[in-house]
Amino acid sequence: MKGYQKRAEEILKVAGITVNGSAPYDMQVHDERVYRRVFADGTLGLGESYMDGWWDAEDLPELFLRVMRADLYKEIANFGTIMLALRAKLTNMQSGRRAFEVGEKHYDIGNDLYGAMLDSRMIYSCGYWKDAQNLNEAQEAKLDLICRKIGLKQDDTVLDIGCGWGGFLKFAAEKYGAKGVGITVSKEQAALARKNCEGLPVEIRVEDYHDTQGQFDHIISIGMFEHVGPKNYRSYMQKVHSLLKEDGLFLLHTIGAADIQIRQPDPWFHKYIFPNGVSPSGKNIMASIERLFIMEDWHNFGADYDRTLMQWWYNFDRTWPTLKDKYGERFYRMWKYYLLSVAGAFRGRQMELWQVVLTKKGIVGGYKSVR
Repeated sequence: MKGYQKRAEEILKVAGITVNGSAPYDMQVHDERVYRRVFADGTLGLGESYMDGWWDAEDLPELFLRVMRADLYKEIANFGTIMLALRAKLTNMQSGRRAFEVGEKHYDIGNDLYGAMLDSRMIYSCGYWKDAQNLNEAQEAKLDLICRKIGLKQDDTVLDIGCGWGGFLKFAAEKYGAKGVGITVSKEQAALARKNCEGLPVEIRVEDYHDTQGQFDHIISIGMFEHVGPKNYRSYMQKVHSLLKEDGLFLLHTIGAADIQIRQPDPWFHKYIFPNGVSPSGKNIMASIERLFIMEDWHNFGADYDRTLMQWWYNFDRTWPTLKDKYGERFYRMWKYYLLSVAGAFRGRQMELWQVVLTKKGIVGGYKSVR
């Protein structure tokens, strides 16, 4: 055990982290079995040992910022991590029935949880904090930003791929007079989305994007591309191309990653949070749109995700007393680890948030970027 502990302390020291130190980002070990577990199981062992209460840190986001900027994840890669990455290369982890797994295991957890954690419109993606003072303002600013980027007008038809609880389509219908179709793989999301959009020219379907038919003035996708998978990027873009009218605009809002370690499926997140989830690289996106779309605009505001995640954590923690009887203490630690570790990754700029505007043939005279 002492050998594992010494090695762990040496690795963490590179990031300025001291085991049982006094800094808020220092790792506080409650069970020394954590060292062997992390070296045996990699990031899965790190997350599960946190869920089991074997270690803590007062400032988890700062700890993960330091771990990621020092590339320490490469030090704890294990056989399970390698096998999951190999599986992702050899099999299509997002095809057919697998496309609905993330809906069942993540988005169907409970509308009460997301209602407590998110803003009043229940937007589960990065807010736009440029001029916002709170989460509601940041999410509404993001929705309006998207509408302006695609030049949305009265009676335009919009397809929302991965529509969540219908927040964007409700906003677009009420504020811009648009008509919309939203698709989701989550039955729980669809039920609440239909209720939220009642009385508006909005249709919500439980449907995989492969099965969607029709022609739309504009298409948007907010926080869904992360579930598509590298083997499906090209077919996804081909499908969007077939659904978009010739002069329409497509806006892709997605998490992205530059580091190949981050772009691989993470065993802990695969098991507990986003089954089969993979963040694309810029190269992935550009290859997938070749000969299909012209890239008009690429906007990175990934730093805003840190603030969004911290607000979600604050809301979740504040309302936990109303949720704890249903979800339990281990879920609390799991969800805390999820929100705050990802906040650290965005704070350390290891993960990015992109909005990419695409057209089929390019806009004559050029596209005017909207910020």
